[in-house]
Amino acid sequence: MQVKISHTALVSPTTPPFHEDHTLPLSHLDTDPNLHVTFRYLRTYLNTATSAAAAVVNDPFQVISAALSAALVHYYPLAATLRQNHLFCSVKNLTVPLIHATVGDTTLESLNYLDDNPDTHFLERLVPDPDQEERLVNPCVLQVTVFKCGGFTLGAAIHHSLCDGLGATQFFNVMAELARGATRISVEPVWDRTSLLGPRDPPRVEAPIHEFLSLEKGFSSYSEETGPVLMECFNVSDECLQKFKAALFERCGLKFTTFEALGAFIWRAKVKASKISGEEKVKFAYAINMRKQVKPPLPAGYWGNGCVPMYAQLSAKELVEKPIWETAQLINKSKSRATDEYVRSFIDFQHLHYGEGITAGKGVSGFTDWRHLGHSTVDFGWGGPVTVLPLSRNLLGSVEPCFFLPYSSVSAGRKDGFKVLVNLRESAMPAFKEEMKEFGNHEFGLSRY
Repeated sequence: MQVKISHTALVSPTTPPFHEDHTLPLSHLDTDPNLHVTFRYLRTYLNTATSAAAAVVNDPFQVISAALSAALVHYYPLAATLRQNHLFCSVKNLTVPLIHATVGDTTLESLNYLDDNPDTHFLERLVPDPDQEERLVNPCVLQVTVFKCGGFTLGAAIHHSLCDGLGATQFFNVMAELARGATRISVEPVWDRTSLLGPRDPPRVEAPIHEFLSLEKGFSSYSEETGPVLMECFNVSDECLQKFKAALFERCGLKFTTFEALGAFIWRAKVKASKISGEEKVKFAYAINMRKQVKPPLPAGYWGNGCVPMYAQLSAKELVEKPIWETAQLINKSKSRATDEYVRSFIDFQHLHYGEGITAGKGVSGFTDWRHLGHSTVDFGWGGPVTVLPLSRNLLGSVEPCFFLPYSSVSAGRKDGFKVLVNLRESAMPAFKEEMKEFGNHEFGLSRY
């Protein structure tokens, strides 16, 4: 399978969104050191024209290029240059690179729509991967790759300081609306980041931020030495999941969400397989959307980072030896910290210690659930994406993140359950696979769980 890049177009807004150079400040949620990364992911589309625009111009690159140009009138910060804690918006240089590529010898169907453990090296060719300098000059880079069947993928590399997953989806939904012929967008973007999520005067840290974050100048979570990291997909059936949750309920009388129960199992399995020293502190990290919890709530069009990281923490020895229901309960209890005070304290902590090496330390396992993020609404005229895959390996201070993902909507026989995409050091993957095999065998002894 050969991915052939034909050219890169520099797409600018259809009409100038401003007439003077200026800067836009970022919030302290945007400048969190854990978000100094480019988030990369892939959407896969079938070639079924369902709109007038797609029928007349049945060329994904042309349709998406025109939609991007129109959307940048409203979302021009994506075409700006990223500086330390702000964006520089230039009248003369306001573009987003859009790469045009083809795979002329392969159909998406033959690859099962990129749904099941596809070739990682092939996937990497479908998504832009800007280097450290380019990701600041071009914080948003997109790639359209058209396959032999006419279907295509849209790869995105967006710097996390500009937006979180919800903010990015809001932008792509606007692109999709315009591609389908809309003359007005349904939600106007709101940038007002420092006034909505700025530090208090005086700043104060009253939530337990210090329990999970420390200061270590020069340390980067993403520089943690783990050796080669592999990416693997694991299938989780509804039947297996329900039996597991029932076993936990029988053990402790508590009901857990899928994220809490399965997250606890995978966290322990990863740490156990990695043979982490028993005294080392390990963290379960995830992000909670706080757009409606903060006071006042963020406006509907707010597209900056509106999630805060939450943590559950144990020693590796405690995690491996505790019954899983206790770990699931710890994750459950961590959600109670999701308050306006926690967000404001997190922002104030970032403000007080910006540049001092804020870190969650080593041993962070990042988890996120993509099953209900509304990716299917991003319809450029061919229907929504049938498969969505993240390719980032840096998440919430973790170099081995885990994603809960829906199956491709067109994969035969895959309507039951979902898949778990796990990134893990190569040396630990065989032992982790054995743990997941045991989970799939439905053997949930009460003494262990």
